[in-house]
Amino acid sequence: MSLRQRTPPAVASQYGANRSSQPPNPEEEAYNIIPIHNLIADHPSLRFPEVRAAAYALRAVGSLRKPPFGAWRDQMDLLDWLGLFFGFQSDNVRNQREHLVLHLANAQMRLQPPPDNIDTLDPGVLRRFRRKMLSNYSAWCSYLGRKSNIWIRDSAPDPRRELLYTGLYLLVWGESANIRFMPECICYIFHHMAMELNRILEDYIDENTGQPVLPSIAGENAYLNRVVKPIYETVSAEVEGSKNGTSPHSAWRNYDDINEYFWSPRCFQKLKWPMDLGSNFFVPSSKSKHVGKTGFVEQRSFWNLYRSFDRLWVMLILFLQAAIIIAWEGKEYPWQALESRYVQVRVLTVFLTWSALRLLQSLLDVGMQYSLVSRETLWLGVRMVMKTVVAAGWIIVFAVFYARIWTQEHKDRGWSSRANARVVNFLVVALVFILPELLALALFVVPWIRNFLEERNWRIFYMLSWWFQRRTFVGRGLREGLVDNIKYTSFWILVLATKFSFSYFLQVKPMVAPTKDLLRLKNSEYEWHEFFDHSNRLAVGLLWLPVVLMYLMDLNIWYSIYSSFYGAGAGLLSHLGEIRNIQQLRLRFQFFASAIKFNLMPEEQLLHGRGMRNRFNDAIHRLKLRYGLGQPYKKLESNHVEATKFALIWNEIISIFREEDIISDHELELLELPQNSWNVRVIRWPCLLLCNELLLALSQAKELVEAPDKWLWYKICKNEYRRCVVIESYDSIKHLLLQITKFDSEEHSIIKVLFQEIDHSIEIEKFTRTFKMTALPQIHLKLIALLQLLSEPKKDTNKVVNILQALYEIATRNFFKDQRNMDQLMEDGLAPRNLSPSAGLLFEYAVELPDANNETFYRQVRRLRTILTSRDSMNNIPKNLEARRRIAFFSNSLFMNMPHAPQVEKMMAFTVLTPYYNEEVLYSKEQLRTENEDGISTLYYLQTIYDDEWKNFLERMKREGMKDKNELWTTNLRDLRLWASFRGQTLSRTVRGMMYYYRALKMLAYLDSASEKDIEEGSQELITVRRNDNIDGFNSERSPSSRSLSRASSSVSLLFKGHEYGTALMKYTYVVACQIYGSQKAKKDPHAEEILYLMKNNEALRVAYVDEVSTGRDKGEYYSVLVKYDQQLQKEVEIYRVRLPGPLKLGEGKPENQNHAFIFTRGDAVQTIDMNQDNYFEEALKMRNLLEEYRTYYGIRKPTILGVREHIFTGSVSSLAWFMSAQETSFVTLGQRVLANPLKIRMHYGHPDVFDRFWFLTRGGISKASRVINISEDIFAGFNCTLRGGNVTHHEYIQVGKGRDVGLNQISMFEAKVASGNGEQVLSRDVYRLGHRLDFFRMLSFFYTTVGFFFNTMMVVLTVYAFLWGRLYLALSGVEGSALANKNSNNKALGTILNQQFIIQLGLFTALPMIVENSLEHGFLPAIWDFITMQLQLSSVFYTFSMGTRTHFFGRTILHGGAKYRATGRGFVVQHKSFAENYRLYARSHFVKAIELGLILTVYAAYSVIATDTFVYIAMTITSWFLVVSWIMAPFAFNPSGFDWLKTVDDFDDFMNWIWYRGGVFAKAEQSWERWWYEEQDHLRTTGLWGKLLEIILDLRFFFFQYGIVYQLGIAAHSTSIAVYLLSWIYVVVAVAISLTIAYARDKYAAKEHIYYRLVQFLVILLVIIVIVALLEFTHFKFIDLFTSLLAFIPTGWGLILIAQVFRPFLQRTLAWGAILSLARLYDIMFGVIVMAPVALLSWMPGFQSMQTRILFNEAFSRGLHISQIVTGKKSKSKN
Repeated sequence: MSLRQRTPPAVASQYGANRSSQPPNPEEEAYNIIPIHNLIADHPSLRFPEVRAAAYALRAVGSLRKPPFGAWRDQMDLLDWLGLFFGFQSDNVRNQREHLVLHLANAQMRLQPPPDNIDTLDPGVLRRFRRKMLSNYSAWCSYLGRKSNIWIRDSAPDPRRELLYTGLYLLVWGESANIRFMPECICYIFHHMAMELNRILEDYIDENTGQPVLPSIAGENAYLNRVVKPIYETVSAEVEGSKNGTSPHSAWRNYDDINEYFWSPRCFQKLKWPMDLGSNFFVPSSKSKHVGKTGFVEQRSFWNLYRSFDRLWVMLILFLQAAIIIAWEGKEYPWQALESRYVQVRVLTVFLTWSALRLLQSLLDVGMQYSLVSRETLWLGVRMVMKTVVAAGWIIVFAVFYARIWTQEHKDRGWSSRANARVVNFLVVALVFILPELLALALFVVPWIRNFLEERNWRIFYMLSWWFQRRTFVGRGLREGLVDNIKYTSFWILVLATKFSFSYFLQVKPMVAPTKDLLRLKNSEYEWHEFFDHSNRLAVGLLWLPVVLMYLMDLNIWYSIYSSFYGAGAGLLSHLGEIRNIQQLRLRFQFFASAIKFNLMPEEQLLHGRGMRNRFNDAIHRLKLRYGLGQPYKKLESNHVEATKFALIWNEIISIFREEDIISDHELELLELPQNSWNVRVIRWPCLLLCNELLLALSQAKELVEAPDKWLWYKICKNEYRRCVVIESYDSIKHLLLQITKFDSEEHSIIKVLFQEIDHSIEIEKFTRTFKMTALPQIHLKLIALLQLLSEPKKDTNKVVNILQALYEIATRNFFKDQRNMDQLMEDGLAPRNLSPSAGLLFEYAVELPDANNETFYRQVRRLRTILTSRDSMNNIPKNLEARRRIAFFSNSLFMNMPHAPQVEKMMAFTVLTPYYNEEVLYSKEQLRTENEDGISTLYYLQTIYDDEWKNFLERMKREGMKDKNELWTTNLRDLRLWASFRGQTLSRTVRGMMYYYRALKMLAYLDSASEKDIEEGSQELITVRRNDNIDGFNSERSPSSRSLSRASSSVSLLFKGHEYGTALMKYTYVVACQIYGSQKAKKDPHAEEILYLMKNNEALRVAYVDEVSTGRDKGEYYSVLVKYDQQLQKEVEIYRVRLPGPLKLGEGKPENQNHAFIFTRGDAVQTIDMNQDNYFEEALKMRNLLEEYRTYYGIRKPTILGVREHIFTGSVSSLAWFMSAQETSFVTLGQRVLANPLKIRMHYGHPDVFDRFWFLTRGGISKASRVINISEDIFAGFNCTLRGGNVTHHEYIQVGKGRDVGLNQISMFEAKVASGNGEQVLSRDVYRLGHRLDFFRMLSFFYTTVGFFFNTMMVVLTVYAFLWGRLYLALSGVEGSALANKNSNNKALGTILNQQFIIQLGLFTALPMIVENSLEHGFLPAIWDFITMQLQLSSVFYTFSMGTRTHFFGRTILHGGAKYRATGRGFVVQHKSFAENYRLYARSHFVKAIELGLILTVYAAYSVIATDTFVYIAMTITSWFLVVSWIMAPFAFNPSGFDWLKTVDDFDDFMNWIWYRGGVFAKAEQSWERWWYEEQDHLRTTGLWGKLLEIILDLRFFFFQYGIVYQLGIAAHSTSIAVYLLSWIYVVVAVAISLTIAYARDKYAAKEHIYYRLVQFLVILLVIIVIVALLEFTHFKFIDLFTSLLAFIPTGWGLILIAQVFRPFLQRTLAWGAILSLARLYDIMFGVIVMAPVALLSWMPGFQSMQTRILFNEAFSRGLHISQIVTGKKSKSKN
């Protein structure tokens, strides 16, 4: 710090709590962080010489030719020069100037060792920055075989040129708006502009004019109008042509397509420079002669899963084939079967299958990517065709060679040498076939060779690899290092070995015997018309189907099991969960100060950097800290400054806990580390740790009465806290007694002498010989009484005198072992000299108590009293669970491995970016007071859920001067609104959390630079400030002015010298992208005022928004604007206004919003934070450690994304929120820990990850934004990062808070959004490329942790479907009966197959990661208890239900599309959702499917031979019934007041009104059933031909019920003729005819001639009765057939409706559509009644409602809350 010119204290006041000391200068130009325009301004950041050095370097224009386009002024710099030459906007230039100066200054500050001359910019800093900034550009030039236009030789540094290139790139990027999503497009623009810059710098002469050359694009706003706008308008036209993203992806170009146009050299020939606007590149896809899709065509099909991950499916299919062939032999072990040559040769058929699969892959390539082929990409077409031909050729070759083996074998009647030779020939062919795989394997073993080959752009390598894969700019050199390779390979080999063993022995082998039995069963009697005579092959197929489906998906389960245990092991090794509670913290707290010093305080920066020796020493030091080796606290006491630094940090954390109201005033005193006062000789640990210790020391002294001093002291010193508490108590009592007696009184000297004697006896080790230990308890009791008196508000001096006299008596009479008489006492100075009565009693006039305002004195008194009296162990302090969790996590994290902290000045700078649209900022008074239908207001709900925090809040308000609770709604309204908003998912909560970074950095900057003297004086100053100003005092009679001071800033900020503000501002900014803030201001929306309030109170907060300025009829200009609140002018000021080419939103809204604000971020890193997140001060202290991770190699690469763990803070709201947070927690901790290491495949899942800003800035930004395909925008940043050679790590020593959805409907919408997003990912180019470019094992990790997870969830549901439909087929066809009648049939094996699905469906394995992570962090027994509690609260029902949500939306998105962003809302859910609302949400995704499965189970129970044995039926179908019940009942079980009888009745009325509401054109789906019914078919309007075809095929299953059941009816008379089925359609026709007749009669007669309508009804009923009687009389018809036939015909009707929906475009114009609509309405009424029936039954039964409330809000109950009152609205009187 000696090099720095430090700010004088005067600046501190200006940048401290009150800043308005200087009069504002209206001419002053607004600036963002540093006033670069005015380098002599009095601003703390300008005191850094590095800032001035960077600014002066930019001003070195020197002899450069001045631009002819504008007036040149002296103070202009290189960026102005570029701006004038190339036509950039002035605000873009200003923005990038600050950007560049700030970055270069920060980079120079970090130089190690510091440069010799700190006033000039170091050339190395510039060179490194230019290389990083332009690394993607250089790679692009190399890829396209173009020479880079960066004309700099490393041997001859040219700082000005370096600055011009980086400045030009930043200016191009900063004004490119939506084009920033297309990094190679920006490279193209930069390439040409850099060339023109070179020509200017080299003084080229224009051939045409003979003048010095000028850029081809110049003039005001030329860059925006002539470069950005044409490309922007092309993107815009494409989006318009996509009909809001509903057109097939293959029909229009998205951001990726346009960007990938610049991956081929044709862009130079076609586009030219300046860009040829007549080029077909600018023609939108909707017109002819356009450029088609480039690089990839996204086709909607399930085949994408096979196409992207073909290697996985090839492995699974080939193993299954081989396993069946081997198991068919019936031997016990596979190797026994393989001894037979016949089996060996049969196994060779896998090569035939493999070649067929290769043909399938090449056909899929042709079918999906044919539209990529054009005249320019002819070779691509050639390659596709050749690959197909070659794949087909291989099939023929293998077939011929295989056939020759068997012909020879038949000819020789055995395995002769010639037959064997033919086997060898086949194997040789096979070897040639798998040569490419062997080569890939060899390169897998030596990954660096593969990386080398892929990263070199040599033609020869391109020629060699042309056949195997298309050449793309991304996805090259993705191999990891050898060590990582070995780690994830071993992991997967273990998983695959387990899976394949399980599959062979427990899935395939048990199936062989029953399959053979079924195939042998010749005389099976079919009960219906059988199309394939005497063959049970279909039955065999249906038997195998669920097994094969299970086989294909269970790899996910094995992955889940192994990753859970690996993750737990990794967590243990990284020391997670070692400190789980306050008891464990007590054991470690004495090493805590050393841990804080070691991790959070920068060590002396050594010039030689961090070598191996230092690392070794670090490791040893960490071990010592972790396991308490050595005695770090001894060192701490001798090093007083360290103790004081530790106290400052710890107390700041605790005082922030108090500010957040998660601890009370009393707990604050128990937890804080008091500054050293009262001459105490030891470190004063928090009272929390000292509780009970003094009493234990006293009892030790009583027991060891005769023991010598040394022994007694040895026993006491065994416990560090006990030693400290004894010394502290003694020193404090001595100080207290001397302080409350007058200094010049005789009593004062008596006390002094007494303590001198005690001190002397201790010194000569004769304390126990001189004094009686038995008197100590008496003294103890009297001291407690004295402290009790001193703590009372009104002090009674007489009582104090009495106690002092009593103490004196005990001390002189009972304490000394050798009794002394009065004279001896006088002689020793222990009795008053003057004993005359006029002198009064002892102490009568000597006591003088300190003033009541002396807060420090009385605080120490309270502390001493706590120490003397506490008997319990205080394990429940703090009471608040969140406070305990945070203390435990923070203290635990300090013993984990993390990089050393640099000084704040030398840390990397970073920005936090939050996209915000229109969510809550701050709850308004109305929102807090408004009651719902049950009489519950939001505030009341929060008071109940956060009961202790509400009490703490009231206590704080009283301390700050509130007299009465009613003031909360008047003078303290802002405090109340903030308190409530900090407990919701609001912007104000997020901003408060993120501003802790700023607060932490200021404090750390102070501690970094403060000298020992500063810290010593500072801690004393804090004591005096507390004494005088009573800051944080606890008496309620305080003046408002003093209390506002205590709120304005923390106590530590009073010590700041002023430079801390400058340092923190240079290192941290917070940008909130409030997209519509401009229009909110214009409309006077309260949100705008609240955002302004946030800016006013947080000086590092900036708001970026898009401003629309109207310029005439229907035209507008759009600007990216950055604003801040100016503390001197006391108003919002606009800093930058950069014009955009048009409206912001072309793609997905959130990434576009992030992208527009991205130009205003600063620093080396950017942390992406969502609107539902929070942060903690103690975690913010570790941010500079985290950023140091960017310097460390993880494998062969440094990180580009640092993953951070999250804490889900909404878990306590209800049981649903708990399930959601438990699931989420295991994913964001254990799941991502395993993904990052060993699997090396962690992506970016939502926020709070930290991005390497410049790396992403030049590679397309921190998310992708193409319409619909990038709906899960976050994860594409991870895909992009991996494909472009980045590295994603995961760090668990720091965490950020995150809120999750808390109601079932919100959760389901969130699940739907994620599942739809995954459905779109399946189609995306990123997934395809990762599936092909990653090595085999990383590809497996990638599949099973992204789209594969959703695919396998869907497979679980499909398995249930396949199993039940298979059982239904076997029962109705009669095969099941025949098989059982056949005595040889292997019944046991049938049983094993049936029971296979059970284990899986219970979802125990998906719960495993949750249990394991819970055990790791909270202990095994609590984890098991939590799991049991969850089961009792129906968590399995919830997880089964959400499995259904995921399946429905994932499947539907892949088949038909229709993914859309679903705003889930972030509110609290205590409101009862109506039945109609639940029905609208879940009818198609859950209810109808559950009813279908329930129907199958019912029919099966009626017609199956097996089902007659009740136990077998239950065992076989219990999990399926569980699924049915879960899907139907979950929305009601998790709905507040779900089983309230009155509400159920109201709900049913509401549902029927909704069904029958006719409504107009503008009716919404919430009002009218018809509108909803049409909306539910939206996906069918946008789907393609294949989607419609598949939909129809799937709907045909509903006709099977009719086919199966009509043959079982009595009327069929056991006939198996096809006529029975055909005749049954008469019933359908008659039913339709009757309904049409009645409908016609109703329309015609019901209103006017009602009697005719009744007559028609009567005739119809009469006709039906006559027909039924006739059937009973003349045929085999039975009365029961009436009801049975319903089971047959109702599904048929539903199938017809579904097929009619597909044909809606043709049918809607016909008369039939009205009938279809009426029928569909009847079906929905029927479904509604079926779903409502069990709900109504449970509502009617007593006790169910209270039980449901208990289940839903159990967590709240156990914490003593009154949710039952919340739900029924009976407010307790105490709350009113």
